[in-house]
Amino acid sequence: MAGELSRETDRALEEGRSLLRDNQAGGRHRRMLSKPIGRGSAELRQNNLKLRLKLIAAALLSTMFIAGGVGIIIDGIGFGGIMIALCAVFVATFVFANFPKVRIPDRSDLNTGDVRHMVARTELWLESQRPALPAPAITLVDQIGLQLDALGVQLENVDPLHPAAVETRKLVGETLPGMVEAYRKIPAHLRKEQRAGGSPDQQLVESLGKISAEIDHVTRQLADGALDDLAIRTRYLDYRYGAPGEPGALPTALPAPDPLAQLNRLPERDKQEF
Repeated sequence: MAGELSRETDRALEEGRSLLRDNQAGGRHRRMLSKPIGRGSAELRQNNLKLRLKLIAAALLSTMFIAGGVGIIIDGIGFGGIMIALCAVFVATFVFANFPKVRIPDRSDLNTGDVRHMVARTELWLESQRPALPAPAITLVDQIGLQLDALGVQLENVDPLHPAAVETRKLVGETLPGMVEAYRKIPAHLRKEQRAGGSPDQQLVESLGKISAEIDHVTRQLADGALDDLAIRTRYLDYRYGAPGEPGALPTALPAPDPLAQLNRLPERDKQEF
């Protein structure tokens, strides 16, 4: 009986690992969207996976010890005891394969802590936004994730209080996620609608492209040790990627549709109904 319980425990543990891999990827049909975009977010997910596996292993070992202890005391747990133990194993595997989940940081928490954790949190936050973004923007977000890994390495060698480091952290931890959040606030059916300067979809892709180019430039300058040149350049970041209403910024929302303009676009037979 003990050997049978041990075999079932090993099988349940393997099933738990398989289920965890699928859950970490968000399900097979969403595997590509859920793939980590950088080393930082991948490390956070890996730590969560390790924690779940530890909890599953602890639950399985506890079940085996309890079942063995009860068996010694009452001289065997019988078939019913084995089934109860197996049910406990499967329940524990299912629960800890789904919980605790990876915590997606709030946007306000991104630009906090040291550089390594800021990059990891920003990558994880960007990953959670991908399903709501247009395909070209998803490609850019994945590219930015790789760039953030390189940028984080360079920023670790810079004084955190240096103007270049402060402005670059603001670009990554505030401006970039603020741009994505502003896009998500626009109703889905209006994101492809053409307005002055293009549709929100086009504006987002263009802005992410500029951010990607800026991160690449900053990383190269940091690698070359051109900190003074970078400090001068960062003064323009707020101007180029500043708050809504400033040049280069993404609007927080589209203006409300003009009822009269919408009426004028209707066919004549529909206008009569009004």
